[in-house]
Amino acid sequence: QDCLLSCYFASSWPAPTQTMQHLASSCRRGPLNRILYFIQHNRTINQWIHPSGYDTGIKVFNSLTNSKVSLILPQEKLATWYMCGPTVYDAAHVGHASSYVKFDIIRRIITDVFDVDIIMVMGMTDIDDKIVQRAINTKSNFRDLARKYEKEFLEDMKSLNVLRSTKVTRVTDHMNHIIQFIDRIFQNGYAYTTSDGSVYFHTEKYGDRYGKLAPTRQTAHLPIAKATDSEKLNDRDFALWKAAKVGEPFWHSPWGPGRPGWHIECSAMSSAIFGDQLDIHTGGIDLLFPHHENEIAQCEACHQVDQWANYFLHAGHLHIAKEKMSKSLQNFITIKARKYNDVTYNKAEVVHQKFLSYINDAKAYIDGTINSSIANESEILEKLALTKSQVRIALADDFDTPTAINHLLQLLSFANVHNKTANPSRSYTARSPSVIAAVAAYVTKLLTSFGLSFAQDERLYSPLAESVVDSLVGFRSGIRNYALDKLRNRLKLPPEYQKNKNPDGTYLLDLCDNFRNDLHNAGVIVK
Repeated sequence: QDCLLSCYFASSWPAPTQTMQHLASSCRRGPLNRILYFIQHNRTINQWIHPSGYDTGIKVFNSLTNSKVSLILPQEKLATWYMCGPTVYDAAHVGHASSYVKFDIIRRIITDVFDVDIIMVMGMTDIDDKIVQRAINTKSNFRDLARKYEKEFLEDMKSLNVLRSTKVTRVTDHMNHIIQFIDRIFQNGYAYTTSDGSVYFHTEKYGDRYGKLAPTRQTAHLPIAKATDSEKLNDRDFALWKAAKVGEPFWHSPWGPGRPGWHIECSAMSSAIFGDQLDIHTGGIDLLFPHHENEIAQCEACHQVDQWANYFLHAGHLHIAKEKMSKSLQNFITIKARKYNDVTYNKAEVVHQKFLSYINDAKAYIDGTINSSIANESEILEKLALTKSQVRIALADDFDTPTAINHLLQLLSFANVHNKTANPSRSYTARSPSVIAAVAAYVTKLLTSFGLSFAQDERLYSPLAESVVDSLVGFRSGIRNYALDKLRNRLKLPPEYQKNKNPDGTYLLDLCDNFRNDLHNAGVIVK
């Protein structure tokens, strides 16, 4: 028995003082109690339970372990995902956009690259202290205020090409679920009421399990400080239901009129859709504690499970002038008024332009308007296969998009359609449209998986724009070939021009007229 306990603690992180005191007490009660305590304690300490099921082949940085772990799903090729949405009392800022864009890219990669379907729920907080106060200040109805900024947020996400969640939930639409959820926590013994009708979560009763996400950022394992400024039993306890105040919105509940506490909303809405188990939970790093910590406590207390969510993924802060962007600091930039650091933006624009140029050049090469030697077909196909493997390995490593982008750029360089000088160590072929088409298709598909858009860009790919571009490329090619042949003294005009007094001029004028006619057919009139 002693060996069993020693091996356990030797292989675990140092036991907290409070835990050691309980252990010493239990050991004094006899050998059987020592083993029973060990079994119970082993179930309740903050150790991550590795899921079993379908291995996606992806490693993710899980905030529950503070390390990369394999993404395992109970259901094959199907993931459940809850994401905290905004509190809709004001316009969303670029810091919000940064978080949602990052998770949109991750979502697309999981779906498009690793063939996993995702059911994503985003929870909108449309009633809380900030919304109530803003409605009072603006003399407006809190529902109207929340709907206005919810609509703006969804429009902002669309403008950023962020995919819509499978389901968007609102707190006010789930009030019955929230009340039932709180009641289950209460019935399970993890909540208590105060004289004004508020309900608080009982963290001391929940015990050592509190602190799964942030054991070093709060006092989960330290002696509990009793609250002195309210009827809370200790400072760590948080509101599940807040008693109504005069002039504020309220809903009826078994404990009296009031409204939900902030943390309970996401727990109840997620559980209403997904039940007592969740694969992935995401949000900004500022939500890690106390919001996500409290979500875990609520759900595990309600559902009586040892692990509710298997993976927590967090996005870092966006900084401006070396400070976190936030509304409280008044240093935020709204999404509609967004602007970017010039250096960073220019770097991104250079890379974006490389991809855009290659895709357009590949199309021109396939259409025959670009004629040049390219690398041998077999070499390009080998490079393409290698790149696909390298990109998949990079994306499986916690969605390493920078490395994946670098592999793509190397592929474009290898399959360049504008080779001016031949490399003596490589063989070349005259034309190979199918191979270049394969490269361009793969690059376009992968970049689309990152949320970038090329083929869907109406400015470049509408029927009108495509027709005009084709005509312009053809006209340029005709003029360029004429000039090159003239310089090389090997110009041979078509026979019909040989009898003209000024064959060169007539030929060039006809090129211009044909270009004008093509534009006219496309709806562009040149006078």
